[in-house]
Amino acid sequence: MLRLTLAALGLLAVQAAAQCSREDLIAATDSLLAAQTEGKPDGVAPLADTVAYLEAFKTANIKTGILSHPLKIDFNRSLHDTTQCATYTEIIVTDRTHPYVIGTQMRFANGKIANISSLVTDQGDWLFNATGTYYWASRENWDPIPEDQRDSREVIKAAADAYADLFNNKTVQVPWGHPCARLEGGSYTGSGSANDRCDVGVPNGVKLTNRRYVIDETLGSVDVFIDFATVPDSHEFRVEKGKIRYVHTLTVMGG
Repeated sequence: MLRLTLAALGLLAVQAAAQCSREDLIAATDSLLAAQTEGKPDGVAPLADTVAYLEAFKTANIKTGILSHPLKIDFNRSLHDTTQCATYTEIIVTDRTHPYVIGTQMRFANGKIANISSLVTDQGDWLFNATGTYYWASRENWDPIPEDQRDSREVIKAAADAYADLFNNKTVQVPWGHPCARLEGGSYTGSGSANDRCDVGVPNGVKLTNRRYVIDETLGSVDVFIDFATVPDSHEFRVEKGKIRYVHTLTVMGG
């Protein structure tokens, strides 16, 4: 009995240690945005002594990657997962000389950023149109959800998983919201009306695997990094009262 109790206490201690404050995670995403604006990768903080840096799910050099390029950011939004000590940041750059839409997950270990993984989309990637992405993303409402109306982590994750499972199993019941709109690259399935739908254009026979989640109950949101068949992909969801309200996708072609 004592051994079981100690094991249980040990598990609780690990879970407690894994949690981070929202304020610390916000400071980290703020530092990411500042670093990207200045083109100074070492501005991201607090960095662990060893950081795994990836672009398109492949190991890359942080000193020469996208963070080393100063960019004028026109729009951004971040998710902060205090349970997993992880963040997701969407960045939209409409600069005509080189527009980008970037999605970055960061993960902490022992209070410091140990993993930075970015999907960098630009011309030639799936339905890329940074101007269109900016137009629709900036018009959506992803405000914090009142505390007494927030869904649990489990409900938010289940909604995302149901959507992802649908691509390979059309019998899956997805909790579609009404309205619901999907921003896929720069293409939008809605018009901002009460009749918007995002249950259109979903292919079949495609496995979405190797899912890595960042869940933010305050925003009712989850981002999932996915292997979309063979290409790197991000699906970000806004869930309201258990129903999918918005979906944002990024897909790196040939990544």
